[in-house]
Amino acid sequence: MSLAELVAEGERIFTICNACRYCEGYCAVFPAMERRLTFGAADLDYLANLCHNCGECYYACQYAPPHEFAVNVPRTLTELRAASYRQHAWPQAAGMLFERNGLVTVLVLAACVVVTLIAAAILLEPRGLFRAVPGGDFYAVVPHRTMAAGFGAVGLCVLLALGIGFVRFWRHCGESFAELKRPFALRAALGDALSLRYLHGGGVGCTYPGAQPSLARKWFHHFTFYGFMLCFAATVTGTIYHYGFGWIAPYGYASLPVLLGTLGGVGLLVGPAGLLWLKAQRDPEPDAPAQAGMDVAFTVLLFLTSLTGLALLALRETPLMGLLLVVHLGVVLALFLTLPYGKFVHGIYRGAALVRYALERARPRVFLGGDG
Repeated sequence: MSLAELVAEGERIFTICNACRYCEGYCAVFPAMERRLTFGAADLDYLANLCHNCGECYYACQYAPPHEFAVNVPRTLTELRAASYRQHAWPQAAGMLFERNGLVTVLVLAACVVVTLIAAAILLEPRGLFRAVPGGDFYAVVPHRTMAAGFGAVGLCVLLALGIGFVRFWRHCGESFAELKRPFALRAALGDALSLRYLHGGGVGCTYPGAQPSLARKWFHHFTFYGFMLCFAATVTGTIYHYGFGWIAPYGYASLPVLLGTLGGVGLLVGPAGLLWLKAQRDPEPDAPAQAGMDVAFTVLLFLTSLTGLALLALRETPLMGLLLVVHLGVVLALFLTLPYGKFVHGIYRGAALVRYALERARPRVFLGGDG
């Protein structure tokens, strides 16, 4: 559907939900909905990014298909989220990348980056990829300056794209940037996000992948998120070691960067593998099949990043180190390049939506509507 058709469908469905209100205790979407009498594009953008796509409201709904009202909140909000990703993307023309960010596309991109890096490494030093390096010194294969400059440039572009997307989303929601700095709202949103509050289902879990409640998705999400954060912490610690203390990598297996990276890597194996397993069993009715490729692509890239990183760590003192290093860097670079145009942006927009939800709860109950 076009954006106008999606907005019309979202308004139709939430008008019905607002009259029923059976699901008001399930997650943040429905209390936020009840503050509105009408639903414009900005309202639906906000509600869609509050949704965690657990599906509980679908299984509880008396108006879900095959009822003639055909109320399918999770599918509609998933399609609206994807539309919001495209709408707020920077540069604007890059919004179409969300539609093409499927598993095959991402794997082809990763393969192209890896092949390019391998070819460049062979041209610079033909034997560098296939020889054991004393101590497993990565920088003997790819100089530190080259690695830092390349990933630093890509990282800045990624942060710029994500930052502009966040600003566009926040403006579209109609909130001022002064409100964004309110400490109580930031604390509430951070607590909700870090605990995955709306995936607990009252302690029994959410209805994912099917109608039976389960905590599996919550735990696999935790493994994925905290694994990612541990890997980020390992990178930050290594940077402090290098520039702050002059301690040059590679570091010992018992060092803090390696321990953090190893724990994070394990999390990024268990979490994505579990999420992919659940996705394969997902009931297709409350899902939006057109968006499944984007979800799977990001999860697979996270898994491959961890797998190649752990393999590199385990075999860094063997003749395979050079080749594994280039493969790992290629996968990481592909992950970076797709961050602003894939599933990762949901974390950015959902965080902003949770901040707005905390702000709304602290205000007098005044009915909003349209684009208010």
